[in-house]
Formats: sequence, C-alpha cells, structure tokens
Amino acid sequence: MLKSLSFFIRYFLFWIVFFLVNRVVFFGWNIERLDDVSNDKIFLAFLYGMQMDASMAGYLSVIPFVLFIISWLIPKIPLQGKVILNYTFVFTFLTAVITAIDFNIYTEWGTKINARAIDFLFESPSEAMASAASSPLFSSLFIVFALSMFGFYLSNKIIFKQNPDLDKSYFLVKFPIALLILGLTFLAIRGGWGIAPMNPSKVYFSDKPILNHAAINTDWLLLSNYIKKADKKNPYQYLEQTKQDAILKELYPKTNSTNTLPILSVKKPNVVLIILESFTADVVQELGGEEQITPGFSALAKEGLLFSNIYASGDRTDKGLIAILSGFPSQAIRSIIKENDKQEKLPSLIKSFRQAGYNTSFFYGGDTEFSNFKSYLISSQIHTLKDASDFNSEDLTSKWGAYDEITFKKQLQFLNHENQPFFSTLLTLSNHEPFELPKEGAFGKQSIENKFRSTSHYTAECLLNFVEEAKKEAWYNNTLFVVVADHGHRLPKNIYESYMTERYHIPLLVFGGALQTVYKGKVVDKIGNQTDIAVTLLGQLNLHTQAYKYSNNLLNTATKGFSFYNWDNGFGIVEDNQAISYDPISQTIIYQKPKTINPKKQEELLLKAKAMMQSVYQDYLDY
Repeated sequence: MLKSLSFFIRYFLFWIVFFLVNRVVFFGWNIERLDDVSNDKIFLAFLYGMQMDASMAGYLSVIPFVLFIISWLIPKIPLQGKVILNYTFVFTFLTAVITAIDFNIYTEWGTKINARAIDFLFESPSEAMASAASSPLFSSLFIVFALSMFGFYLSNKIIFKQNPDLDKSYFLVKFPIALLILGLTFLAIRGGWGIAPMNPSKVYFSDKPILNHAAINTDWLLLSNYIKKADKKNPYQYLEQTKQDAILKELYPKTNSTNTLPILSVKKPNVVLIILESFTADVVQELGGEEQITPGFSALAKEGLLFSNIYASGDRTDKGLIAILSGFPSQAIRSIIKENDKQEKLPSLIKSFRQAGYNTSFFYGGDTEFSNFKSYLISSQIHTLKDASDFNSEDLTSKWGAYDEITFKKQLQFLNHENQPFFSTLLTLSNHEPFELPKEGAFGKQSIENKFRSTSHYTAECLLNFVEEAKKEAWYNNTLFVVVADHGHRLPKNIYESYMTERYHIPLLVFGGALQTVYKGKVVDKIGNQTDIAVTLLGQLNLHTQAYKYSNNLLNTATKGFSFYNWDNGFGIVEDNQAISYDPISQTIIYQKPKTINPKKQEELLLKAKAMMQSVYQDYLDY
C-alpha cells in the first residue's frame, strides 16, 4: 500500500519542482530588473510563491488522483497508466508555452499573462502575431522546448519510473484513505484552513512589484482570471457611496461655460481627430522627450496649442479609443469595448457630432474587427467606416495592414469630397510592434529602441505631410485638428514600468485654420487625461456634455487639472505635479513622484484614486 500511496506524493511533488524551475527562468529572463534586489528577497519570492504553486499543483492533480483512485479501488479498471502519462505531458507542455508567452507579455505590458491577452490571441490571431513579431522568437521557442523537455524528464524520473502496484488491500481500508487524499488535495487548492481562500495577496510580500509578480504562479493567475471574468462584484470597493460621490464631485465640478477660453475662429468648424499609435511623450522634444525623433510633430506644435501635461487612461489601444471617443476611463482588468451590451450604452463623440449635424467618418489601415473596434464604431452610428477591407491589396504591405502614409492619403482624398461640417477620425498603426517601415528608418534597425524611434519619426512625418496637403484645400481654413496618442509606451527609453506615471505621459495638440492665431505656438500646462478631450472639444462648440461623466474642460479656468490612469495590476493619479500608483493586491503605494510627498497629500491622492477606480469599475458593471 505504501508504494501505491507514494504515487500521490510523487505526482504532487513533480508539479512543485516544475513550478520552481519556471520561477528560476522568470528571474533569469528579467535579470536586468533585479539590480537593486538582494538574494534573500529573491529567496522569499520562492518561499511565498510555493503556497500558490501548491494550489495549482492541487488543481492539476485532481484528475490524475481521481483516475488512480478508481483503478486503486477497482483494479479491473486500469486508468492509471498511459492516460495519466499523456495528461501530464500535455499540461507540462501547456505550462511551458504559457510561461514563454508570459515572459514576453511581462516585457511589453509589465503585467503577468491574463485572460485579456489570451482572448486577444484567439480573437485576433494575425494581430497578435504582429504584436509578437518584435519579441525574441528564438529565445521564446527555446524556453518552451527546454521547459518541456525538462518536464518530461522530471515526470519520468519522479512519477513514472516506478509503476505502483495496485495492491489488493481491502476496499474498506483504501476508501477512507482515498477520501483523505482528495480532502488534502482540496485543502492545497484552497490554500489552507483559513477563512480566505488562495489569492494573490497571500503571496505578495514586497514593495518591489517584480518580486510579487515572480511569487505568483502564472498558471494559477490565468485560471483565476478566467474564473473571475464571470464575477459581477466590484473588486475595488473602498469607500462609502456618499464619500465616493463627494470626491467625484470635487474632481469633476459643474462649471460655467463663461469660464471657458474660446479658441475657435469659426462657430461650427470641421474636426479632424488623429489618434497616434503608442506616441509617448518621450518621443516629443517639446514634452521633455528625446530631441529630433519627431520633427514633424515639432513643426506642427509651433502652429498649434500644445497641452503639455496629458496622460493616457490606460495602456492599450482598445482602452485609449474608449477614453478618447467616449470619455470613459480604462477599467483596469476589463475592456468594455469588447462587450457589446455595455459599449453600446456609452456616450460617444461620434454620436454627439452626428446629432449636431456633422458627417462622421473613421479611418484605420488595419482590421477594425480587431478588439471589437468595428462593433463599437457602428454602435456609435458612424456614417463612414474605412479599414483594411477598403484598401487595395497592394497597399496592405505591413503586418497590421496599410502603412500610415497610405491611410492618411485615403482620408485626405475622402475629405476633399466630404460635405461640411465633418468629424473625421484616423487611427495610425505603423508605430506598433514589430515597428516595421516601408523604407529605411531614420534611426536604423540596430535595436528595438531605434526601431521605435524610426516608426515614431515616420508617423510624425506622415502626419506633417498630410497637414501640408490639407492646407491646399478650401476646407482647411474651417477645420480644427486634434492630435493625441492612444497610450504611452515603455520605449524608447525602456526604463518605465507599467506602474510609473511617466509611462502614461502623452501629447495632445490642437491646430488648424479654425484655431485663433493668438493661441498658435502656446502651451497649456494644466494636468489632464484623454477622457477630457470630449468635454473640452464639445465645450468649444457649445454642444451638450452632460453624458461625459469623467471628462473635464481643459480650457475652463475654473477646473483643477488631474489625471487618473490604471493598468491590469493597479491604478494611479496625478495632481499638482505629484503622483502615486497603488497596488490593490498588496494594498500599498508602489510608486510616487516626487519620492517624498507630504503624508496628508499622499492620503488625499490615494482617496481620490480609490474613488475613481471604484466608480469607474462600478459603472462598467452597471452598463
């Protein structure tokens, strides 16, 4: 009997050891992030992580244990052999694949693999492959191969080297032992006897996010993420409703239109909204970015009104699009654009302009079915939608579709024959992984950082050329151009983690014939967010703004500027040139700028950030 019982111990132990090796590889992949981390802290990541490893080992052991127990209790039913072997090999391989994908996602997003990333892979495989093109393919494949081979070897060595005899002990002796084994397995899954079941908080122990992320079992987190997708409870419940409402009233006060600076030279201008892919402030010289990366943007900034302290709401295009067009902040672990029953209820600049008598259009060189863009745009009652399906096949030469110069040309040709007034939006794509161009880049191809600089330079050049051509048309003098990024990026500096405020800093520029001359070349330094574009723009046109709950008028002198942002693992806020980022799992402030903030101000910022996250997520659930 002892030989049979040893199978359960050996099988469970195999997964514990395999997960330990996965964590070793995680640290090896991210070794450059560990410069200021001591060895004893790294050891603690293994120690704390073992709790979650045991939980995931329990999940993976349930089926083999049940099959073995059936064969143990009823020897005539031989289920313990090849079935368990094949099961183990399959999940060993899947774990290796998940681990490799997780490493690349962590590099790009600064977050562990989650349901959103996997959904992206299956819903938009070609776009996912394009995004992954800049990842080190050979290294990723080698990790999958090496971990799989190690797992196969280890399982044979620990589990299957000796075949346990299905002893002929009495059924009444084995049955209670079997129940005990299943009970202990459930206990491992749950994470112990305590009131709280296994959750990420149990393995969080450090003020350094990378150590907490290393402690988390990747498979467990992904499984948990899918289970929680059906959860209708708000995980960000911090404040009483009255306290939350009071804070939001302070952040989004009702203002008088007489306090708004009128910047338009015409009453009902055309509006062209350009959303630049990944156009971080770090590539804009006027915003403190590197010099001479985007001279095309700099040229336009000289003839426009530049907002120097604008931040993205989130870290991906699907969230940026909603923040800009609907004035609705990012929802951290969710993306409302992908849920038709919810996104259909959002306000939209497209709807607002259409109701005001504008002709509306949207241009994108890629596939608008990506991340459910098409459904959102159609729900917003767009008049004209142009995407990759409307381009000639010879124009679709990038991995994402048409290069930016082709898309700008298509929009220009369309606007030259469009009835005025019009509201037209264009979303670029060339400044996206894998950062490829139709010609030699301005900064070469020596590194991923220089590829990013080259595509940023190219997109700005395309934008400038588009504007110069538009100036030749009669409609230009009656048009306001609004240029903003969909989100920031870790590149080109490659030093900002997802929780750092600087990663969300983006440009916002307005210019064109409809802008009063007195504002050209000026800078607005009020802190703001993508979500503020809606009310700021509609306020200039005296259109209704009540539907945009999370949008302030950046040109209203009575509003105090601030910005709220979030990512999969947390959220933050910027106000009075001070910022904090908060991790809701460890319940700690993990980043602040400057490094020392008055404790009273710190608490004030944290309450505002919590109120925002609580309110935004609840509104997401209620839509």
